[in-house]
Amino acid sequence: MSELRVRPAADADLPTIRDIYNHYVRSSTVTFDEIESSVEDWQGKAIRIAAAGIPFLVAESEGEVLGYALGQPWSAKSAYRFTIENSIYLAPSAAGRGVGWALLAVFLDSCREAGLRQVIAVIADRGAEASIALHRKAGFADAGRLFEVGEKFGDRLGVHFLQKAL
Repeated sequence: MSELRVRPAADADLPTIRDIYNHYVRSSTVTFDEIESSVEDWQGKAIRIAAAGIPFLVAESEGEVLGYALGQPWSAKSAYRFTIENSIYLAPSAAGRGVGWALLAVFLDSCREAGLRQVIAVIADRGAEASIALHRKAGFADAGRLFEVGEKFGDRLGVHFLQKAL
């Protein structure tokens, strides 16, 4: 792989980000979303993330976006203002190439710089073993589990909570 660059997401990246995410919406249970998103959905999300002062990054190589990482407020209640939920998704072609590790490391550094204190990962209990391993490698600790809180493709699914103090 050529040199990997992690940088803030730009409007021009949103169609590719949408395509990466929609791949998982259509084909897996790593997201509980069942309806594909639009570029307009991502534009609104990018505006909300920026307004909250939370990082939204992409990893690229040779001009190709290979994945993204973002945070969203954990809760709208003001006491949670220093806690976010993170999401990280890679293009299928980027899996197993170190992109996720590079992206998550820069994302966590960016979160520290933004004054955030806690990052929560909510990860599906099936089909997301690589994400759980990635987060544990980055120092996330197990923080709980919910069973059968979602259903997709006819399967009842739960989630793992992992947490990292910054």
